[in-house]
Amino acid sequence: MDHLITVPGRRRFLAAAIGLGTTAATGTAWAAAAATGTEERLRVATFNIHHGASPADVLDLERVAQVIEALGVDVIGLEEVDRYWRRSGFADQPAWLGERLGMRYAFGANLDLDPEEPGRPRRQYGTAVLSRRPILSWTNTHLPLVPGHEQRGLLRATLDVGGTRVTFAVTHLQHDDGRERERQSARIAELLGPNPGRTVLVGDLNATSEAPEIRTLTGVLDDVWTKAGTGDGFTYDAADPHARIDYLLASHDIGPLAAEVVTVDPEASDHLPVVSDLLMPAARRRR
Repeated sequence: MDHLITVPGRRRFLAAAIGLGTTAATGTAWAAAAATGTEERLRVATFNIHHGASPADVLDLERVAQVIEALGVDVIGLEEVDRYWRRSGFADQPAWLGERLGMRYAFGANLDLDPEEPGRPRRQYGTAVLSRRPILSWTNTHLPLVPGHEQRGLLRATLDVGGTRVTFAVTHLQHDDGRERERQSARIAELLGPNPGRTVLVGDLNATSEAPEIRTLTGVLDDVWTKAGTGDGFTYDAADPHARIDYLLASHDIGPLAAEVVTVDPEASDHLPVVSDLLMPAARRRR
């Protein structure tokens, strides 16, 4: 079963590790709105945590937690998250990270398998959302699947951001089949709707920006990196970054202020996290 808990917590910033500011690429309009305080600022990230293992396959979930802590995010989408697997010490990783970081969480199980040892809970694998903002609701939808491949999904959480509802979604597309990714992206676009508002989609999309499956998604959402990032944005692999396959996408009513690939600890996973400050549209005031 997918899972949701609320954990009282505190926000922690390791400012010495990471700090994002408004970049010239974002334009003056969003910067001016940020200065007036009429919009809500939301710090978001995506991170494929490789079930808590380093590129050398050394398990250390605390190391992953420290990277997330250093990002200082309001909300983050995680891919390759385990619950009750032998390879990850039978930990409930989303619950452990939520408790460790003082964050609420939602988990979407895309694999739900028999336990590896008698008496253990069923083992699950999928994506997660960790949030310092309240999670009002969530749902996990399985995406189109080629028989014999790994089931993928779209986890959507509704957050309360300053009294406004924001959709934060995370996904992880098939790694070795472009046609399957195209079908998965088309389904995601259908689920989000033709003109989504106050929506952020993050994840490991396993494709570079010119691929058809990415263009399907950027047809309805903005690629935050192209608007606010600097440089190539390579996220994979962590040891020798050579491809941008981890994305932050936002609806057209959201203003990206900055975006950064974070290399604070490239040994924590085989992917590097991407973080961005976003300016959310102000809630309509009742007259």
